[in-house]
Amino acid sequence: MELSENAVKVLKARYLLKNESGETIETPEQMFYRVAQHVAAAERNYGGDAGYWTERFFNLMKDLKFLPNSPAMMNAGKSLGQLAACFVLPVEDSMDSIFSSLKNAALILQSGGGTGFSFSHLRPKADVVRSTGGIASGPVSFMRVFDTATEVIKQGGARRGANMGILSVDHPDVLDFVRIKRSEGELENFNISVAITDAFMKALKEDGEYELYNPRTRRPVGRLSAQDVFDEIAASAWETGDPGVVFIDTINRANPTPQIGKMESTNPCGEQPLLPYEACVLGSVNLGRYVRSRSGGPAIDYPLLSEDISTAVRFLDDTIDVNRYPLPAIEAMHRGNRKVGLGVMGWADMLITLGMAYDGQRSFRLAGELMRFCRDRARQSSAALAGTRGVFPNFKGSVYDAPGMPAVRNATTTTIAPTGTLSIIAGCSGGIEPLFSLAYKRLIMETEMAEVDERFFRVAREQGFYSGELREKVLRQGTLRGIAGVPARMKKLFKTAREIAYEDHVEMQARFQEYTDNAVSKTINMPRSATKEDVARAYLLAYAKGCKGVTIFRHGARKKGTLVRLADAD
Repeated sequence: MELSENAVKVLKARYLLKNESGETIETPEQMFYRVAQHVAAAERNYGGDAGYWTERFFNLMKDLKFLPNSPAMMNAGKSLGQLAACFVLPVEDSMDSIFSSLKNAALILQSGGGTGFSFSHLRPKADVVRSTGGIASGPVSFMRVFDTATEVIKQGGARRGANMGILSVDHPDVLDFVRIKRSEGELENFNISVAITDAFMKALKEDGEYELYNPRTRRPVGRLSAQDVFDEIAASAWETGDPGVVFIDTINRANPTPQIGKMESTNPCGEQPLLPYEACVLGSVNLGRYVRSRSGGPAIDYPLLSEDISTAVRFLDDTIDVNRYPLPAIEAMHRGNRKVGLGVMGWADMLITLGMAYDGQRSFRLAGELMRFCRDRARQSSAALAGTRGVFPNFKGSVYDAPGMPAVRNATTTTIAPTGTLSIIAGCSGGIEPLFSLAYKRLIMETEMAEVDERFFRVAREQGFYSGELREKVLRQGTLRGIAGVPARMKKLFKTAREIAYEDHVEMQARFQEYTDNAVSKTINMPRSATKEDVARAYLLAYAKGCKGVTIFRHGARKKGTLVRLADAD
């Protein structure tokens, strides 16, 4: 297999089987075969040939053209057997609900999954607690309890515990929530996001106030200036990288099963909005593997991509059947809607091979065309499965239960995940992100890994501008900016994340979002010199362009702790 040194390190640290002494007893090929065989066993439920599909799934993974989410590779064929990455748990306004959710989250985190919560139903701090005559401590205080529990659980896990905490912008404690990460050491095992409503955005546009509601009484309890709150969100994101924002009404307009309920939260990286107790299995196609040399130059091999998308959707649908769920309620919801999320990684690699700058108009157009192709092929594959296996059980009343809509096996089929460690294994760029840097160090499971884009140096040699001095400068600064002797075209082609304008980051996210069922994990990178006003403008632009959420990260803003969005979720 074509595995880099860092890929082998990650596989040994997280994925390959170990004996009781902690010694690795599995090769990467054996791991992929273990996963393929376990998932393909579902084919027997439908009279299929499990042996045939084991080989198909194995070859797709072995060739690094497709990888499933991390829990599938960690747990398939093992007693735990929990294969899904994304979960959302409800948190209602009672001690029983709060601590039941904490217990359930512990089971999910222990199995390698990531959990999302909306804390918007909890009564605000200083509100009355009639059962005791006391006063409520508010949602932020309970988030600290969840955070502490996650810290304990993750110590024995194969991957970092990850949570998403969401609070509605019309909750009375919204400003406390927005500011919490400014204090060092707070909620280090959480990404947090504010659920922004259309009503809030309307008030912001009109420079007006909006209502705050006590979730206990569901009555208005005050008003705030939309601009003041928006400025606080931007200021905190500028300083710490949190909170992100999710445009909750935009998300619910795309809810495929509104008859089941409303979506209030997402998984930890924001790409998977889910109903309470819902789960999703994810996987990503490595786009860098689908560029072929043609007489007219490099081109995308759409026929091969189409075939592999079909196989990947089948793999993900089979995963639902063989999955061992941590809770009966989650099993019922996931089997009811059968959500899968096929996404892409290696997008920056594909563009470089095609000779296209990440932030160019040709790349934006291709993003929409390519994702439309992926979504349409994934839906066709889901419809084909529905023809032999049946539609998802909650189909009646869904958006697909209408004239002209396909009868599909899965309520959703596409998601763009960040592919943190998966992209290291596949040896490709993460998700739809640009190159982070041409040379940098990353920390995975307490192991520091050097990442160097040798592809640039190969091009430099081929085109005759390579030198030892050039290599030294690139390794030192990670970009080509200001380095003499590098052709302008190469500087555009190998532009890194912080060199790309926030407007172009947002544009790329929007182009992919247009043809993605779920949501898109994308970091809007900004240089250290970016202003709070830049952050605010990025939010406004993302909302206007139909994005479902935004994550801003200004270089140098990170405090103690690592942003889960950037590091560790697949």
